[in-house]
Amino acid sequence: MKQYPDKKASDSSLSDKEEEYKLILYNDNFNSIDFVINSLIKICKHSADQATQCAFIAHYKGKSIIKKGSYAFLKPMKDALSNRGLNTGIE
Repeated sequence: MKQYPDKKASDSSLSDKEEEYKLILYNDNFNSIDFVINSLIKICKHSADQATQCAFIAHYKGKSIIKKGSYAFLKPMKDALSNRGLNTGIE
């Protein structure tokens, strides 16, 4: 069973003992590219260029790594994106 680091959600730095996780955005046929881009800007604090690249990578390749960090750092972003109807996961 995996144990998740016990850190504040706003702390993206990792100690040597913490595992780095990836927040993944999966392509879907429901949300517009503009909606996905705006969601990444608002929730993940991406620049417009970074959000656009992530959205198009997910669209054309099926998934895109949109953020890396501790589980505690990524979980609130995953939940917020999921609440907007975006298909996300943490690996």
